[in-house]
Amino acid sequence: MDKSHSLKLKPIGIIHSPYKNAGEAPYQGYKTEKISQIEVFKEFEEGLQGIEELSHITVIYWFHKSHGYHLLTKTPWDHDLHGLFTTRSPHRPCPLGLTVVELVARDKNILKVKGLDAIDGTPLLDIKPYTPELDGWSLAKTGPLEGKLGQERC
Repeated sequence: MDKSHSLKLKPIGIIHSPYKNAGEAPYQGYKTEKISQIEVFKEFEEGLQGIEELSHITVIYWFHKSHGYHLLTKTPWDHDLHGLFTTRSPHRPCPLGLTVVELVARDKNILKVKGLDAIDGTPLLDIKPYTPELDGWSLAKTGPLEGKLGQERC
């Protein structure tokens, strides 16, 4: 990759969660009532102005413990192989995580959230407001996962 295509990501904070490793984290955060804390670095605290007016936010983070990937992978919902880009696997060529969480409270640069599936120490890359009118697609198709979501295999 030449310099005209270089990419540099700068964390804006760190995630503190009850999950110490990937094995403890839920497959999808929306299934948990556990509270995590998002620490936004002080230099970015002013950017949180008004965030407490939101009920939900989209959290973008770096799967810092992810190593390697397979272009064909299995999901927690079935035994079939799927193309990596049709899954939400954390093991990716560019391991970005994206989760919509409920914003429970704000204390200065600390956000308390419910529904986050990131492990403790995960670098925070960005926060965006979740807006149902812009982010919700009621007619969206889930492809090979249709009818399987929420039915994890044992």
